[in-house]
Amino acid sequence: LDSPRADAQILLEWVTGLSAVQFRLSGTRVLTPEQETQLENAVLQRLGRYPLQLIVGEAWFYGLRLEVRPGVLIPRPETEVLVSLALEKLALEKWPYGARVLDIGTGTGAIALALKSERPDLSVWATDINPEALELTRLNAEKLGLEIHMLESDLFAALSGRFQVILSNPPYLPDTDRTQRPPELETEPDSSLYSGSDGLELARKLLSQAPRFLEPGGFVLLELDPRNVDALAAEQEGWTSRICADLTGRRRFLWLERS
Repeated sequence: LDSPRADAQILLEWVTGLSAVQFRLSGTRVLTPEQETQLENAVLQRLGRYPLQLIVGEAWFYGLRLEVRPGVLIPRPETEVLVSLALEKLALEKWPYGARVLDIGTGTGAIALALKSERPDLSVWATDINPEALELTRLNAEKLGLEIHMLESDLFAALSGRFQVILSNPPYLPDTDRTQRPPELETEPDSSLYSGSDGLELARKLLSQAPRFLEPGGFVLLELDPRNVDALAAEQEGWTSRICADLTGRRRFLWLERS
């Protein structure tokens, strides 16, 4: 495990129901027999590299606590950079309040809900082809008290109108990665991870359809694999493009605006 101490702390907080601060202030604490059993089972799951977020049933994203479930992609910390890039770009534009923002393949709703939380004025749309993902997004939106539009759709199929911003964290791993995926990815749906021989099948399809749904001056922002982001950028004609790095300095995010 990459961070056993941190994982253990999170599991203890989950079992006891105490926050990190409460846990530190409570001093020595004896677990009940039920808590001991719960903790032991959770530790065994984690040692088997079952995702920590699925053990505790939640993940933190951009300061929001989101419920997570098997079969829906767990939000990753690196995707927070996608949200930050979108917010920075939105702040520079002259668009009025209420700009329309589309999150394609929303999963838990992480990107859409983070944007709505930071910019309540935005009209945020979240779509997914997986009805279970949309149900989870709906649940997270209700828990957070955030109002967004949710729609079951294969990319743009069920959408109408235009958007100032189109965001997506699409599946971007090449199919060859299936044979060497770590145990933590075993619970993730293949449709959220893999996309053809070079990982770009769905991203290409999205970009081929995006111009019909993008307002003049609007932009598309995608999270991709550092191994293929440059290749996709080089393929695009009629777009102004820029590649941005993640927190570790890897080229991961592709920003596109119609030329």
